[in-house]
Amino acid sequence: MGCNRNCGLITGAVIGAVLAVLGGILMPVGDMLIQKTIKKEAVLEEGTIAFKNWVKTGTEVYRQFWIFDVQNPEEVAVNSSRIKVKQKGPYTYRVRYLAKANITQDPETHTVSFLQPNGAIFEPSLSVGTENDTFTVLNLAVAAAPHLYPNSFIQGVLNSLIKKSKSSMFQRRTLKELLWGYQDPFLNLVPYPISTTVGVFYPYNNTLDGVYKVYNGKDDISKVAIIDTYKGKKSIYAVFGAEINLKGIPVYRFILPSNAFASPLQNPDNHCFCTEKVISKNCTLYGVLDIGKCKEGKPVYISLPHFLHASPEIAEPIEGLSPNEEEHSTYLDVEPITGFTLRFAKRLQVNLLVKPARKIEALKHLKQHYIVPILWLNETATIGDEKAKMFRHQVTGKINLLGLVEIILLSVGVGMFIVFMISYCACRSKRVN
Repeated sequence: MGCNRNCGLITGAVIGAVLAVLGGILMPVGDMLIQKTIKKEAVLEEGTIAFKNWVKTGTEVYRQFWIFDVQNPEEVAVNSSRIKVKQKGPYTYRVRYLAKANITQDPETHTVSFLQPNGAIFEPSLSVGTENDTFTVLNLAVAAAPHLYPNSFIQGVLNSLIKKSKSSMFQRRTLKELLWGYQDPFLNLVPYPISTTVGVFYPYNNTLDGVYKVYNGKDDISKVAIIDTYKGKKSIYAVFGAEINLKGIPVYRFILPSNAFASPLQNPDNHCFCTEKVISKNCTLYGVLDIGKCKEGKPVYISLPHFLHASPEIAEPIEGLSPNEEEHSTYLDVEPITGFTLRFAKRLQVNLLVKPARKIEALKHLKQHYIVPILWLNETATIGDEKAKMFRHQVTGKINLLGLVEIILLSVGVGMFIVFMISYCACRSKRVN
């Protein structure tokens, strides 16, 4: 009888030990199997689930615009006053609904290159008005003239055309005209062949954006879909911000660091964005990047909305700005196991530099340079409820279930081993006594 009881206790302890060992083994082995399965389907290559959803996204991507409506155009043009602006928006378009084109894999660098066809569909239900809403904004052609043609004689000729077309420093334009293009009356009078259509994003529809080069995740799944280069140049990067929960899915939030818009003295990588030594105070100002080289020499600057994280001197001549981190920062919410971006908000502001020009009457009364905000945009997308549910079921649900099984096996196994061993030792002790 004693032997049977002791044998039963030892058997129970052995079973407990086996369960504990099995639970311990499942941890690395299970994680390895999950990583292998996920890597197989999450890389951007022909035949994977990720590739199919990446080529043509099933998630709706929206681009919202807020326009800076100038309230005191005459005061600025005549007295060089502070520019009073009032933002109006959002005006929303659906974008990135077309499939990527010219997809090319590079197995050596583990990257995939592609072009993104551009298209924008206005969404009235997500907008505060229509595409025909009008605003007082900087005259893009007049403001750019002295930058494109610094010669005094040519500026004198251009001044006569500006006056003849009754153009001024500011103009009234509809949303549609400002974004996608309009025939400029001043440029229409220029006697030699130039593009006479002006718009912040002209040309856009039926054009291709890129070339983008992103990592396919083949060698490192955590880098999947992260942009390596854009048009052959290094892209702006993001840094880890926080761990948050998105629709029941743990994600890592990556944010655009203020260093991305730092001066070349703070961030040498930005040296190519500093071309105007006077305006940038010998490249010491921060918060704006001169992208004129990408815009055929036009004085276009990008920044975070409302000049968030910019030098105070840049925003000082502008009245009506109120930058805040929550509304104006850029971020990506990335699921850390698969590397999928489940939500993002790309927020950027488009500005135009305007400076005094003695030969151009519309600009000759200015006593200072202005980096004038035209608009800011928020391009955003979030995983839908159905896809989030599917993701929880197929990825995080299985991982959580496996983790629960591992913990139960380990806990039950260790508990059984301890209880049965204590009981066995107690029985042996009684027999000895």
